[in-house]
Amino acid sequence: MDPESLLASAAINFGLAFIVISLFSILKKQPSNAPIYYARRLAKRHHLPFQHSLTLSRFLPSVSWIPRALRVTEDQVLDINGLDALVVIRLFKFGIKFFGVCSFIGVMVLVPVNYGGTDEEIRMHRSSPCSVDCFAISNVRPGSNRLWVHFVVLCFISFYGAYLLYKEYDGILAKRMQLLKTLRHRPDQFTVLVRQIPSCIEHKARGCSLDHFFSRHHPNSYHSCQMLYEGKEIENLSNQARYIAERIENLRKKTAAKKSGRVPLLLDKSQGDVEKLSMLEEKLQEELQKILHLQDRNMLQGKELPVAFATFKSRQGAVLVAQSQQHSDPLQWITEMAPEPRDVSWRSLAIPAQILPLYKIGVIVLAAVLTIFFAVPVTAVQGIAKFEKLKKWFPPVKAIQLIPGLSSIVTGYLPSAILKGFIYVVPFAMLGLAKLGGSISKSKEEIKACNMVFYFLVGNVFFLSLISGSLLDEIGEYFTHPRTIPSHLAGAVTAQADFFVTYILTDGLSGFSLEALQPGMLLWDAIISCLCRGPKQENPYLESLPYFRVIPTVSLSILIGTVYAVVAPLLLPVLVGYFYLGYVVYVNQIEDVYDTVYETCGKFWPYIHHYIFVAIILMQITMMGLFGLKSKPSASIATIPLLLSTLMFNEYCKIRFLPTFHCSSVKDAVELDELDQKSGQLEVNLETASHAYLQPSLRSIKITTSESSSTQPLLV
Repeated sequence: MDPESLLASAAINFGLAFIVISLFSILKKQPSNAPIYYARRLAKRHHLPFQHSLTLSRFLPSVSWIPRALRVTEDQVLDINGLDALVVIRLFKFGIKFFGVCSFIGVMVLVPVNYGGTDEEIRMHRSSPCSVDCFAISNVRPGSNRLWVHFVVLCFISFYGAYLLYKEYDGILAKRMQLLKTLRHRPDQFTVLVRQIPSCIEHKARGCSLDHFFSRHHPNSYHSCQMLYEGKEIENLSNQARYIAERIENLRKKTAAKKSGRVPLLLDKSQGDVEKLSMLEEKLQEELQKILHLQDRNMLQGKELPVAFATFKSRQGAVLVAQSQQHSDPLQWITEMAPEPRDVSWRSLAIPAQILPLYKIGVIVLAAVLTIFFAVPVTAVQGIAKFEKLKKWFPPVKAIQLIPGLSSIVTGYLPSAILKGFIYVVPFAMLGLAKLGGSISKSKEEIKACNMVFYFLVGNVFFLSLISGSLLDEIGEYFTHPRTIPSHLAGAVTAQADFFVTYILTDGLSGFSLEALQPGMLLWDAIISCLCRGPKQENPYLESLPYFRVIPTVSLSILIGTVYAVVAPLLLPVLVGYFYLGYVVYVNQIEDVYDTVYETCGKFWPYIHHYIFVAIILMQITMMGLFGLKSKPSASIATIPLLLSTLMFNEYCKIRFLPTFHCSSVKDAVELDELDQKSGQLEVNLETASHAYLQPSLRSIKITTSESSSTQPLLV
């Protein structure tokens, strides 16, 4: 990619980002858009200081939201949306700290070393003497002692990255332990999920078997249990009842509109509204009576699932049961700490534990198929990026050059934009696959989706772009000069840096600005308003922070920046801007838009730590290969101890931090029990826990319909 294409990509991305951010700052000021841009604040009933008068300032772009986001502290983020949201913000701050220092070292040390690494005569004979390659390691002569500077910088970046990782891990662990003390009222601290419960031989009931088992083996700590039942029939009836209630509500609105002379679109041409309304109300009452009948305890007999939530009198008792084997047959009485009630994936709990491995294998296979399927568009994107080579193979594409500047746009901006468009749907597809894997909680489903999306992006966006780009760039040389394959491959690896610069620009400027604008919600709100022809949506469009989409994408940018930190240091300042923009946008979204659906107390961080560790390892392996291809085997051999020390550091982090994120210690459980006993909250928290895990199909169905100013509740 020539410098003109790179500049064209940067100009287009900056221009689009400026337009989108300006539009966002204007739309955010309009009171009618509050359900979109202040969804969390509306849900919490916070005061919104809108300017309702039609003044010029309401329709002028502003940047006042940026300083406000920069003033938000970590403690405020923790209070607003919990530690999981803070982990995302810490990920952006890690990128700022890490690449801020690396870019300074790269620009001040590596750029001069790389630029002066080739003779002036050779540099002047290049097709583009001011290309990005002039500032990359590819510009250094093979065997040059300048490569030792790269080795020293490699060591510094590796140790600095490890230091930041350790510091972040330790800090988040401390916040996790403090938050668990604050959340002592949560039912999951007293509750154990029990699976593969055998049926009682005498009473032919699993609930009876569970009571007998835990009353005998844990008599001092066992309190009660909540069995799970097959509830598909009740769920179908409940959905039908809600549908009928919605029809009743729409019919009443239509009747009221006719009386007032305002007939909404799509709601006229109806006859016999009163008779129809009466018939629907009778049908609704019949459905509710059926649900009541099926929810009766006598009707539930024989529909028990081999799954239950067992509540214990203390956290200590729950921890000991959850982290110990209950039976000589490990496939019976399987125990683990329960997720919090709002985090439970009720659908997955109905899957028998014996066939869960089949579900997991199926998800892995489908994810692999999706990854392979996306190899085709990624390779095609690289064909667009290597336009100069394509002109030799496909002469008709030369017609693009007839329009001045079009070829720069096609090769500079178009490949990264197309690639970003293709992979936009991947996180949602992976989340759908993760939900089929049988995880017991929504958070585990999202963590699995994070893993699948990250490795998809590493495989398709990073490795496949690298390999396909190198092949397209060097395939002619391979046939004419086969002995030069190693040196040409090394040059091709560094040549892909400009493509990744455009990818980071597109992902950061376009991706983050569109995240702030929320175009999908704007379009949906406009469609609803046009169809109903009534007042705009007043209920907020409340959603959870999309961890499955944010964490893998940002982690990929860290991986790209880390691998290219020594290879092409001019990429690093772009990454610093990327993380600053992402930080501002997501602080704003966390403060105003996204709400907490569940709280894992920072369980996402071990996976983020792993992604960054993979990036550092890939950087070291890449440099080991490049030192070898640059005829510096001594530097390549010297990298091996660095690689081993990084692996040892990761193993130490697994031993030091990881168990505390996966398990609860008896010591911490006892201390929390003692705090509850001193404050007199132990019995209250225990009572709350014993009723917290009633499955949705057994809960009371509340359906409310309104007529004029009165409200008629239909309640079971």
